[in-house]
Amino acid sequence: MKRPPKDNEESARKISRRAALLGGAQLVFAGALVLRMRSLQLGQAEEFRLLADENRINIRLLPPARGTILDRSGLVLASNVQNYRIVLVREDAGAPRAALERLAELIPLTEEEIERAEREIMRHRPFVPVTIVDQLNWEEVARVAANAPAMPGITPEVGWTRFYPFGAEFAHSVGYVGPVSERDLEALESPDPLLMIPRFQIGKIGIEREMEDDLRGSAGHRRIEVNAVGREMRELDRQEGDAGANLQLTLDRSLQAFALARLGDQSAAAVVMEVQTGNVLAMASAPSFDPNLFVRGISVADYAGLRDNEYRPMSNKAVQGAYPPGSTFKIVTAMAAFEGGFATQDERVFCPGHIEISGRRFHCWNRGGHGRVNVTSALAESCDVYFYEMAQRTGIDRINAMAERMGLGLRYDLPLSGISSGLNPSREWKRDRRGAEWVVGDTINASIGQGFVLSTPLQLAVMTARIATNRAILPRLVHSINDIEQPLPEYPPLGLNPAHLAMVQRGMFEVSNSQRGTAYASRIVDEAMRMSGKTGSSQVFSITAAERASGIRRQDQLPWNRRDHALFVCYAPESAPRYAVSIVVEHGGGGSSAAAPIARDIILAAQNGGLPPVEAYPAPQRNRIESMIRTISDQIGPAVAASSLRGRA
Repeated sequence: MKRPPKDNEESARKISRRAALLGGAQLVFAGALVLRMRSLQLGQAEEFRLLADENRINIRLLPPARGTILDRSGLVLASNVQNYRIVLVREDAGAPRAALERLAELIPLTEEEIERAEREIMRHRPFVPVTIVDQLNWEEVARVAANAPAMPGITPEVGWTRFYPFGAEFAHSVGYVGPVSERDLEALESPDPLLMIPRFQIGKIGIEREMEDDLRGSAGHRRIEVNAVGREMRELDRQEGDAGANLQLTLDRSLQAFALARLGDQSAAAVVMEVQTGNVLAMASAPSFDPNLFVRGISVADYAGLRDNEYRPMSNKAVQGAYPPGSTFKIVTAMAAFEGGFATQDERVFCPGHIEISGRRFHCWNRGGHGRVNVTSALAESCDVYFYEMAQRTGIDRINAMAERMGLGLRYDLPLSGISSGLNPSREWKRDRRGAEWVVGDTINASIGQGFVLSTPLQLAVMTARIATNRAILPRLVHSINDIEQPLPEYPPLGLNPAHLAMVQRGMFEVSNSQRGTAYASRIVDEAMRMSGKTGSSQVFSITAAERASGIRRQDQLPWNRRDHALFVCYAPESAPRYAVSIVVEHGGGGSSAAAPIARDIILAAQNGGLPPVEAYPAPQRNRIESMIRTISDQIGPAVAASSLRGRA
């Protein structure tokens, strides 16, 4: 049926309106699209270009050179040496097992090392270089390089690693570095991105650890172009980082080496200080260990040998070892009594070999007694009864205060690991820690450096320096950073009465210079080098009644770990003090026989600026001393060369 013209006209009008609306919408959409394209191409072009570059260009950190550590005269104690290593790229080398077996034909690789390397390779993407072995010598690297055309994907490289040319001599003070561990990262709130670099090394103990921020330096970087899967294509540019700071220490290599050698195979420690500056010249802990073993990656067997050694070679006894100071503490008791007005120079105390206090008998080390003694003879002969009497008059409060004044019971601010504060006991300490009140017997024991009192060899050296100078000397270990000398503190006076101090100093002089002195056998006959000192023996275990019944009467009849510790402190020259020395020989027995001879040799070496002069010893001892010095001189020798210690972990 034919539609009327009127209907056709109406339909045409509707179609025209729809077409107009559709066309308008299309124009609006096209306009919006054009505007958006214009915005992307012009307004945001730089932003998208940057995003594209970030997908194409990577930034890789470059580890800086670690700062060098030097002794006081500029000898290098810790340096960086070339480290030759072999890396493997899996996509170029093919099957890892076959490639590693080919490599093992050129350099020694155990089956365990091959399996470990294979696991490491498979954990990374095929194009990532994986270090198979490091710390190779030049001959091994040369063999691999010569056969490189036959071993695709295996490449020798050179980097840097830490090296300690004097080996065990500075292991406890300088410390060592090692790879960053998860524990290291967890200990930091915001770890330096450098620490994420594979095989990056940081300080683990000693100065290497405590001054890590100074020694590490700041990272450099290189920009590299990578493809869509992250493979490096080419290096665009490189900016090297800033090397770590160079540290110069107060330690003296010659004196440190002599001190460690003189301690020998004993479990012992020695500290040498300049009494005017506080500079620590030597800090020896025996036995020691080679820190290069840890840098290379110490074997299980070597580590077990160090860990299980009853002499504790990995412990820095000079600052970590806390020992009863024994009779060296009598210096403190004497000063507390005189400064408190409880004793006079001329007063004498009768020593019958014991004293009765509160129904208990306290014995002197000389069971026969010393007779009538004053402070000078009591120090020289180390009479216990004299100091028992002084302790009753003075009380623990004044003794505690004088001990702190002398530098005991304090943790010194040095860049070393695990510094102990020792223990300077007080009434409050016993109440808080032991839940008991202080009694007179505690004071008696403390007066001779027993009971609760504990001191480190470093603290005893500080005490000796303060007695020698009447100033509040503090130990100092860092001389300069990047050739900028660290300021030397102005040590305030201790304020001790000079007359009282002179009496104690006189007693210390007679310890090694009076025939009745406990260290007379270790005297120095050269008047310009004579020393003043104090012996000490601290009881570890007492001989039981059963042991006495079985015939055990002497220390040397006991097992080693039950014998007394031997101690000696001294300063020299006595007329114008320059050096202070403290010695602790664990389970060495008597301070006069085990510790004093070592201290004499070390303080003579310090004064002589080298080996001890034989003519400073009593004539009957010179042949033996000359032989000992010759042996130590041969033992010390020059620094170890890096090439002689280089070897694969």
